[in-house]
Amino acid sequence: MRADDELVTAAKHGDAAAWRELYRDHAGRLLLWLEARSSPGGEAPDDIAAATWLVAAERIADFHGSGSDFGGWLFGIARKHQANAGRRTATRTRGFDSLAADAEHTAPGPETRILADEWVRRALAELPPRERDVIACTEVLDLDVASTAAALGMTAVAVRVARHRGLKRLRTQLAPD
Repeated sequence: MRADDELVTAAKHGDAAAWRELYRDHAGRLLLWLEARSSPGGEAPDDIAAATWLVAAERIADFHGSGSDFGGWLFGIARKHQANAGRRTATRTRGFDSLAADAEHTAPGPETRILADEWVRRALAELPPRERDVIACTEVLDLDVASTAAALGMTAVAVRVARHRGLKRLRTQLAPD
């Protein structure tokens, strides 16, 4: 078992400054990642992020590692919470598909945050979900392979393979016709 670094130890003991530092280090990237993974009609990324931080605060005693390892653990909690929220939404909307098809489609309002520039969003959207998630973690959010693996519930080897495949697809998209 790995020893915790000073930041994690302080957070485990309820040190508000340590929690602020962990939050400052990971909150922006977490929200950006959740926005990239969100689907229309699902739970808002802000709500999932808030629930993720609540679970992290409740379960910090179960975490062992450094402040940078904390990111992978936190993203893993968010991934699981988002999956559960998606299942709840699917259960609630089952049988109402015809009503949704008749609903007026509205464009996102000004409150919608921008993931990155338009090309990045389109390019990531064209990737298979597994590759999109890995590329978003490693290239956009700058997580290392181990943190990405922890966040996505994959092995490090699977992360490397998905990253390689995703980058190859992106290179193909950039290639002149």
